[in-house]
Amino acid sequence: MRSLSVFASMFFIVTLSAQLPTTFDPKDQPAAPDYSLEKNWSALPFRNDAADKIPNDEKWVSDSLKDVDVFYIYPTIYESGETWNADLTNKTLNKKIDSKPVQYQASVFNASCQVYAPRYRQSIIKAFYDKDNGPKSLAFAYEDVKLAFQYYIDHYNHGRPFIIASHSQGTYHSRRLLKEMIDSTNLRNRMVAAYVIGYSIDTAMYKVLETCRSETATGCYITWASYKKGYVPDSQWLYGNVCVNPLTWTSSLEPAAKVCSKGAILLNFNKKYTNNVCTEIHDNYLWVENSLPVVSGMNVLHIADYNLFWYDIRENVKKRIQAFFKK
Repeated sequence: MRSLSVFASMFFIVTLSAQLPTTFDPKDQPAAPDYSLEKNWSALPFRNDAADKIPNDEKWVSDSLKDVDVFYIYPTIYESGETWNADLTNKTLNKKIDSKPVQYQASVFNASCQVYAPRYRQSIIKAFYDKDNGPKSLAFAYEDVKLAFQYYIDHYNHGRPFIIASHSQGTYHSRRLLKEMIDSTNLRNRMVAAYVIGYSIDTAMYKVLETCRSETATGCYITWASYKKGYVPDSQWLYGNVCVNPLTWTSSLEPAAKVCSKGAILLNFNKKYTNNVCTEIHDNYLWVENSLPVVSGMNVLHIADYNLFWYDIRENVKKRIQAFFKK
């Protein structure tokens, strides 16, 4: 058990702090970000940051050679504090965001995409447990994400194709971003795909956008929530009514054998675990069987949704981009 807790804390799993912050009031939250300032972005192209991390077995691809962007929204790192929403001047929190989710998740896209990752006043973890204040705090956080995306479109994108990527709280927000700004707008034609992982997605959320049905489908979304094979979760927070298997890139119920696994990355970025993961979709979430250190003993594999399939996602991004340009 001790090894599990150590592993979790070194990634980005969060726990409830002892005392609930004060009742949510937007006037009491930290100052809004100015996205014209580079300091309010965890990752930007042509800049050395955590999203540029690559394993030793790969060579860096210059951002000047990438024709697609990724707009990445990170998960909850804000565990405790005096406000419902995070302060973007909190250097300790920013360091955790950069060194955990941005380094281990956003980096998966850097072989094919210029990476944009805005800092946003994310909700404290307790927002997901407080029915009165939580939704207000999360809606407040979403406004930063929306503002950052609009700034990205207006000032950085220059008409380029893009990918939306997110995890956990990030997906809570990207679901709404897809609905409001992409689903029924012309931006949909420029979206290669959306990797919206680790939070519930309902197919009824969107009028036009659909689940990706193959490894080369474009203009669609991919989602899954990972659990140990045989484990039945008692909550549907992390999964909805659709799941895509990241080893087959379909929603088929047929299991995918370990031989399909391109490779996982855990804490050591230079340690590639090939053919260690097999998967199958069960009741719209992902059952995972693995022989990896530490995580093989976990029932809820939420913290490793990206790590378990790091090389699989990386290769799939390349395939979808190639298919997008063939169209």
